[in-house]
Amino acid sequence: MFFSLFVSKKFTFSRKDSKFISFISAISVAGIALGVATLVIALSILNGFERTITNKLVDFDSHIKIMSYRSTLPDYHVFDKEIKSWTDNNLKEISPYASKLAIISGKKIKEGVNIKGILPEFGSSIRKNIIKGEFKLDVGDNASIIIGQKLANKLRVQNGERITLFSLMNDELPSPENLPSIKRFTITGIFESGMAEYDDLNVYIHLNEAQKLFGIGDNVTGYDITVNNVTKIDSLTELLSAKLRYPHFVRSIYQLHRNIFTWIELQKKPIPIILALIIIVAVFNIIGTLLMVVLEKTNAVGVLKSIGASGMQVISIFLVQGIFLALIGIAAGNILAFILLKIQLSYHIISLPSSVYFMSEVPIEMTWHIFAGVSALTFILCILAATLPSYIASKVSPVTSLRFG
Repeated sequence: MFFSLFVSKKFTFSRKDSKFISFISAISVAGIALGVATLVIALSILNGFERTITNKLVDFDSHIKIMSYRSTLPDYHVFDKEIKSWTDNNLKEISPYASKLAIISGKKIKEGVNIKGILPEFGSSIRKNIIKGEFKLDVGDNASIIIGQKLANKLRVQNGERITLFSLMNDELPSPENLPSIKRFTITGIFESGMAEYDDLNVYIHLNEAQKLFGIGDNVTGYDITVNNVTKIDSLTELLSAKLRYPHFVRSIYQLHRNIFTWIELQKKPIPIILALIIIVAVFNIIGTLLMVVLEKTNAVGVLKSIGASGMQVISIFLVQGIFLALIGIAAGNILAFILLKIQLSYHIISLPSSVYFMSEVPIEMTWHIFAGVSALTFILCILAATLPSYIASKVSPVTSLRFG
């Protein structure tokens, strides 16, 4: 093996080598580096999209949602204990809520919104998205409300100002006997999720205020459930669906937002295949480079074989050279990908329209699995690519090569 490494090093670094061969080798290395960097960046962005969208949806929805075929669900005070007993404590949080559509008015501008009444102790996910004011849900005469930044811009209101909510009582059209519910709220916080659907539509008030506004007494309209292990979302959804009877119905985050997750999967499926072709093209550069080296070194190969070098030693010489080119390209590609991803994470150079992509900047999730997986795949392909020229070199006849040289 030492002999093969020594000769391969001479072939690679000898100043007498053809400058053209060196140029082709540089192109091969650059091709591998660009292929590796492109694939790593693409997979990191795709994983980032999935993670970011899932986290945002969970922040403003939940892993599992229990809703009602009717307008409300009773006995929410004892419901969470029953649920936890069925699921072996795999649930992290069960949050009751009351939610209905209503009209919000501020400074002569009115908009349709979805009012969601929650308990303050279950609002940690919303709290971390507050950009102005604070997460505070008061009740009574000083009742407070949390709204999205996009909705605040539409209504032309700021944190600390007062707005009015209009809601139907008992889900019936207004009449002299059934007047709509109207109440003034003070904006104590403005959130921004980066998802236009939530920033424009959802507003949050205290659960008790929502129950009064909707006229539903002590009932709720559903439960948001967060699990400890996301891999158990589907199985727990099936379990709860089997346990609960009418009027309950259970949906997971994947079912409620099937269109979004289907879109993510469609994005992920073709891109690895297309980008893998980039690496394959780069790998074929290695074949071309080593074939040129074989032609360039035909005379040298003949000399080696005439002094006793075996066919396997000749194969190993060119395999080592191919591996050397592959390792340089893979290392350079990983470094390039890491630098570009770090720049995006630190400075957010590339921005996105939140109304289309559910976020305002390109999300990235860098994991060693992606770097290692892409590097291993590329390395294997490069070794396979180097095998053919190495085998051709081993079949060179010493007499013919010396005569040719």
